[in-house]
Amino acid sequence: MEIFVYHTPDQVPDLSKQARKGGLQLEMPACAIVIDVLRATTTMATALQSGAEAIQVFADIDELFRISQRWPAEQRLLAGERGGEKLEDFDLGNSPSECTPARVGGKRLFMSTTNGTRALERVRTVPILLTAALTNRWAVVRYLLEEQPRTVWIVAAGWRGGFSLEDTICAGAIACALRVERGSDCAGDDESIAAMALFDQWQSRLPQLLRYAHHGRGLAALGCDVDLDYCARIDSVNVVPVQIEPGVLKAAELAGI
Repeated sequence: MEIFVYHTPDQVPDLSKQARKGGLQLEMPACAIVIDVLRATTTMATALQSGAEAIQVFADIDELFRISQRWPAEQRLLAGERGGEKLEDFDLGNSPSECTPARVGGKRLFMSTTNGTRALERVRTVPILLTAALTNRWAVVRYLLEEQPRTVWIVAAGWRGGFSLEDTICAGAIACALRVERGSDCAGDDESIAAMALFDQWQSRLPQLLRYAHHGRGLAALGCDVDLDYCARIDSVNVVPVQIEPGVLKAAELAGI
């Protein structure tokens, strides 16, 4: 298993063309993992653990409204944010604290966020597509150990088109756990090595790192301290969101989860 890390969706190669990296021809990876720690992929895992039927993601809000109207009103919730704030006429923002069993149980979340949903669209044609956060890191690692994909692309959602500390440290957390469990290095590029080094340096101080990150500072200014603490709780959620059709994520069926 080889892991390649892309710090933003724009860095992900266009596989409809002759993509190359480091002088090598790139092929479609067996698996892609999208990370948006603050907060989309954390919220997705929490919602599915709380009994949501599925998460359906959209980059375009007009399309979200159009498609969601086909779903029974009592079985749907609109979840979305821009710039960390809840969208007008939506039921939920992008906070994992909103995703209680009473609120989301049995319902489909139609979701659009600033960074995460765009990253998912970038790799939606990959055969196995997962989402990961610090909270469900260990569940994702177990899934990878069970499925054994040959190549894994980890795509960080980033923040406003740029690098984000929180997504990269999550990529490193996944790679470090795989290194321990497999007894061998799985880094496929320098980006994954750097992500692992970042996790090694900060793994005992994740709440501090999330507040140090630019995106975390913005959420703290919006009063989202509870979410910041929750998003730093590594290995606390036993759910792996996996794409079962383009744009639709459900909880994976995995032994022991």
